[in-house]
Amino acid sequence: MASAVSLQSALRGETLNVIATGSWIGAHAAALEPLIEGVRRDGRGRTLSVDMRGVDEIDTFGACLLERLIQSWKAEGKETTITGLSDRFGDLVAEVDHVSRSMSQAAAKRTSLDSLRAFGRAAMDLWLDTRNFLVVLGRLVAVFLVVLRHPKKMRFTSLVAQLDRVGLQAVPIILLITFLIGGIIAQQGLFNFRKFGADTYVVDLLAFLVLRELGVLIVAIMVAGRSGSSYTAEIGSMKMREEIDALRTMGLDPVEVLLLPRVLALVLALPMLTFLGFMAALYGGGVVSWIYGGMSPPIFIERIRDAASLTQFEVGLIKAPFMALVIGVIACTEGLAVQGSAESLGLRTTSSVVKSIFLIIVLDGILDLFFAATGM
Repeated sequence: MASAVSLQSALRGETLNVIATGSWIGAHAAALEPLIEGVRRDGRGRTLSVDMRGVDEIDTFGACLLERLIQSWKAEGKETTITGLSDRFGDLVAEVDHVSRSMSQAAAKRTSLDSLRAFGRAAMDLWLDTRNFLVVLGRLVAVFLVVLRHPKKMRFTSLVAQLDRVGLQAVPIILLITFLIGGIIAQQGLFNFRKFGADTYVVDLLAFLVLRELGVLIVAIMVAGRSGSSYTAEIGSMKMREEIDALRTMGLDPVEVLLLPRVLALVLALPMLTFLGFMAALYGGGVVSWIYGGMSPPIFIERIRDAASLTQFEVGLIKAPFMALVIGVIACTEGLAVQGSAESLGLRTTSSVVKSIFLIIVLDGILDLFFAATGM
């Protein structure tokens, strides 16, 4: 019959003596847990001695609690001993101790190798992504050169349809977002410049940020989220349904049929959307400057003529085709990498948007360095 458990501790010199009694089994878990925790938190002494002579029965639960107590003291660099343990329970306690040590060693080994393993996987993923990107880009360039020599191979119907989707249908959302961005820039500029009596310089700020940086960046990010993800989902769905394999079976090149019209549509549409974004952002800034800052439209237009140079306008538009090419190639690459599951399609679509936005920002910085070096 199970007897009640108890733990009595007494400090003798530098040794904390603990006397255990009762049945250390799962039925007494509610009583054992607080007792063990009390001894674990007892910081007295440099060594721990556990007397188990009074324990009349012990199961795996009790052995685990004893191991937890011993390991907690060892973790603090203190010595521990177990005395009076019956031979009946010795094998069980020894087995629990062995399992605990094995798990600790495995965890320590995993911890030491995890960072190296994660770095290796990240490096391999980066290499594979770069290789796939360059392979798709090279295939697109090769097919484009063939189409230039043989214009009849160009699928103009598909190109026009994609231009309608990524260009014309995107105009409303692009105008709305860039209008709001321009208004926000003007409002914040007026709010801060007003402290220094430099309200009119908000136009210079607006012209520089919109025409050179934020205008094309915001439009490219919007297109990456709207059209890039759509490309990945479409091509990935075709890959799952083996439609791309069917095209190859019919002797058609999927790059020529599917990828080239989509990428060309992006390269043609993004500069036009960027131009519309410039106009909408400047218009939004002008409206806010008129309502919030009291700057009349004629004055705003005159200040824009002085602040906005042709070079800034050119820099923004030159960036657009390169960003469009990056978005299109990444979207198509991720679509072709889709495996035969819906989960893979979702992961690749998400990856397409994230990678596109990341590379857009990186490319923007690289082009800024180039333009700064060339004096633009």
